[in-house]
Amino acid sequence: MDIEQLRDYCLSKPGAEEALPFGPDTLVYKVNGKLFLLTGFDVHPLQFNIKCDPDKAIELREEYPDTILPGYHMNKKHWNTIIVDGTLSNKQLQGFIDDSYNLVKGKK
Repeated sequence: MDIEQLRDYCLSKPGAEEALPFGPDTLVYKVNGKLFLLTGFDVHPLQFNIKCDPDKAIELREEYPDTILPGYHMNKKHWNTIIVDGTLSNKQLQGFIDDSYNLVKGKK
């Protein structure tokens, strides 16, 4: 997955919006005005932050310690940083994005 595929996938979600509220280097995706994914433009390899159920967040970090980290600059209990280095499949990455979107979409 590259940044264009990430962008297309996020924007395919109903009600998803793209924004740059933190400046020109940080791309944000929201639903119902709430963040569900953040990524930087100039980060290699690509990485992004997603919201995650706290118990699942810990489980994923333990299973993929080099690829899934506590959310960078985010609440470490509720956010993970995913490093897109080929360890995780596109299907897994999309599943994490889906989970984040659904967690945020349910809240208004």
